[in-house]
Amino acid sequence: MTATGTGSAPGTADRTAAADRTAAAGRTAAADRTNTAARATALTWNLLDRRPADIPVAASETVPVTPDWAYGGADGSGVRVCVVDSGVEAGHPQVGEVVASHAVVGRDGGLTVERVEPMDTCGHGTACASIVRRVAPGCELHSVRILGENGGGTGAALLAGLSWAIEQRFDVINLSLSTSRPQFSQVLREMADDAYFNRSVIVASAHNSRIESFPWRFSSVISVGSHAEDDSDLVLYNPDPPVEFFARGQAVQVAGPNGSTTRNTGNSFAAPHVTGLSALILGKHPRLTSFELKTILYLTAANVRGV
Repeated sequence: MTATGTGSAPGTADRTAAADRTAAAGRTAAADRTNTAARATALTWNLLDRRPADIPVAASETVPVTPDWAYGGADGSGVRVCVVDSGVEAGHPQVGEVVASHAVVGRDGGLTVERVEPMDTCGHGTACASIVRRVAPGCELHSVRILGENGGGTGAALLAGLSWAIEQRFDVINLSLSTSRPQFSQVLREMADDAYFNRSVIVASAHNSRIESFPWRFSSVISVGSHAEDDSDLVLYNPDPPVEFFARGQAVQVAGPNGSTTRNTGNSFAAPHVTGLSALILGKHPRLTSFELKTILYLTAANVRGV
């Protein structure tokens, strides 16, 4: 059978077909590369278009996870810690240097975060910062003031201050406070997830009363309550969450007003122990994800390792 056409010279049709096949193959290869690149940068909702061999994860460490491996010899150097609270007193001997102090302030009918002179409206933030400094003396401390006098504050100030801290991608954010207002729970959950997936760990204290409050209730944060033991190094895993870890929170020696020392009690003062411990771990293993850090806290908890 002879095809009808324009009467091309012998062999021209074959060469044209071959060229078409080559071009098509090139386009297919280019499309495959484009799809592969797109898959590499897109959110992963499933693994239907790839195989297990397509997502290898190199385990950087294969040694047993012990306290010595996790944070032995570390002092938190290189780790940026932000205390979101009532501010931090300038020059307190138990706190030392605070790299920068910020505060949530009203501006043009809204709230914004601005650089301010260091001060503490009620002493709560300074107390928490002193615990972090004692546990991780080499960490880089920052402060965001969201509470007013007597430790009072608003949900809007909490959202503004925490959002700013997350945007700065601090390594660890200490949040020794919460809100019981349900209207803030969804946006706080979204913030906590954003921090979690961007390696900015929120350590949040549980409410001192048995009431629902946020964001400590979210699994994307590290939630902390207090135990009654007289041991500032003792961190325990809670096998019956939602509170995940327990640290010392009873009669804790902390920085007091005007350079003094006092003792405070509450979950607020348990959380900074875990914040400091997290800084130690990240100082020794700086590339850890939030998930990996929480796993190491679990594996090194005293009741898990049986010590």
